[in-house]
Amino acid sequence: MATQAANRAIPAPKEDPTTKPFWDAAREGRFLIGLCKDTGKHFWYPRGCSPFTLSNNVELVEAKGTGTIYSYTVMRSKEPHAPAYVELDEGPRIFTNIVDCDLDALKIGQKVKLVFKATEDGGAPVPMFTPA
Repeated sequence: MATQAANRAIPAPKEDPTTKPFWDAAREGRFLIGLCKDTGKHFWYPRGCSPFTLSNNVELVEAKGTGTIYSYTVMRSKEPHAPAYVELDEGPRIFTNIVDCDLDALKIGQKVKLVFKATEDGGAPVPMFTPA
């Protein structure tokens, strides 16, 4: 029998001035990641300092919202879910959840696409992934 991902309640993210642009874009359905303008490399999580050079010569850029499952596990609890690392097509890996799928059919290397999931109390939606 297939194990379906549960629609779990997701707490609203805590926003601060440094994360506000990311969450504002999420509310518009746009997924932003960081870009180090010194190296040309993308990074996750978006922040005001490059993890490669420690420079503040960075910008937020819109990502494609596609990638592959790098690693995952299935939590077979009251509300089954699949925490995972997804390697974005731009390069960085993001810790997330795989949702809206048969959890028993997931595979490492499987293509996935972005979905935003609503959060409690009207907070910003959070990025998660589903099989492409």
